[in-house]
Amino acid sequence: MVRKARIRLTSTDYKKLEEICEELKAIAQKTGVKMVGPIPLPTKRLRVPVLKTPCGEGTATWDRWELRIHKRLIDIDAEERVMRRIMRIRVPEEVHVSIELI
Repeated sequence: MVRKARIRLTSTDYKKLEEICEELKAIAQKTGVKMVGPIPLPTKRLRVPVLKTPCGEGTATWDRWELRIHKRLIDIDAEERVMRRIMRIRVPEEVHVSIELI
């Protein structure tokens, strides 16, 4: 039985997240290992309503700020040569990667 690696990617910038997913796909195709994903998980939306006036007087007008956290899930066969290539990928600061062997 082949062990699998479950890769969880999270980021606030979905374009950089998709770039990393494409790199992982390319590695899987070059090495010929089986890959499932990237599976898009639900996007977490963090909302912060803020009163526009600094003093608190005047009309109650609000700014509504939102931060979206995008997530992807990838399952890939955990062969040693594949894992070495995955570890060498340059990951931007905005993207958080966690790898779990299952």
